Amino acid sequence: MADKSPLDDPKAAAYAWARYRRIMRFLFLLTVGLVAIAMALLWKFEDVSVHFYIATALGIGFTMLLTGALMGLVFLSSGTGHDEAVDNRLPDNRNDED
Repeated sequence: MADKSPLDDPKAAAYAWARYRRIMRFLFLLTVGLVAIAMALLWKFEDVSVHFYIATALGIGFTMLLTGALMGLVFLSSGTGHDEAVDNRLPDNRNDED
């Protein structure tokens, strides 16, 4: 049987999700800055199609935001103690016939 998760408490969950949103806002601003820097460097050193700029901006932006969202969820789960509430024990009556 799984223990009660700390995220079941509305006050703790509100604090954890507010922290997650704060991390995501910071990451969004960082992503916008890095995409702007990448576009400036491309403009200065390369003579390429507008499609290349669009693909580069979307690739950098999507990769950073997806990675940040997933890592933020890991921090949320670990930081609230939700991971410790999960029961990972195997049943005692399993057969080891290999």
